[in-house]
Amino acid sequence: MNLVALPAFSDNYIWMLHDGRQAIVVDPGDAAPVADALDARGLALAGILVTHHHPDHVGGLAALRPRLQGDGTRVWGPAREKIPAPFMPLTDGDRVAVIGLEFQVIEVPGHTAGHIAYFLPAGAAGSPVLFCGDTLFSGGCGRLFEGTPAQMHRSLGRLAALPGDTRVCCAHEYTESNLRFAAAVEPASADLAAYTASCRALRAAGRPTLPSTIAQERAINPFMRCDAPAVIAAARGRGVTDPSGAAVLGALREWKNQF
Repeated sequence: MNLVALPAFSDNYIWMLHDGRQAIVVDPGDAAPVADALDARGLALAGILVTHHHPDHVGGLAALRPRLQGDGTRVWGPAREKIPAPFMPLTDGDRVAVIGLEFQVIEVPGHTAGHIAYFLPAGAAGSPVLFCGDTLFSGGCGRLFEGTPAQMHRSLGRLAALPGDTRVCCAHEYTESNLRFAAAVEPASADLAAYTASCRALRAAGRPTLPSTIAQERAINPFMRCDAPAVIAAARGRGVTDPSGAAVLGALREWKNQF
């Protein structure tokens, strides 16, 4: 099974998994990169997974439906969001079986009210894979457009509990910007310094910084480290008096919005 990041717009990634014959794609905001990749590899489109309703994640659905195998309804998305119909609505704990793979659905509200993620355990695709949309970024998390800090804290906690070798397939190339902020939060972190150097080298070579891993994010992502003393201290420096994870995350997110 092959995992491919298809660049779209200025900084999006549309993720593709394929076995050399059939493919699934995740959050196709633009149909053109998907169509080009399918044609170049001679692949049939077997399914589309959607994490949330924002246009840069669903904008290509209409153009791609005619390419779907079967009746063109093999699109899955969050039940609690308005995804362009028809689609198969999913809630927490549901499973999606396609091209010999079975994805577990995890509800991760925060960025949007009904955001979901797709987790693929280790198996045919190798080490585990997480398609997390705009909930988790390498070194950061999504803006809280519809959810609360408490929701995002819980959502990130659920993702942090996944196996450390899980490949984190985020929907945007925000890593370098996020790591600059992370360095402001934890300037003494050796793990962060090493990861930043690695990511800068990848970008200089024209390569994606993604996928990351859950273990990597636990070590360097301040939004997944809200219980770390250095992160709590940084939040206190921004006026936070409540050391709870939700309060720390809320302060970090507000700080990042202005960073």
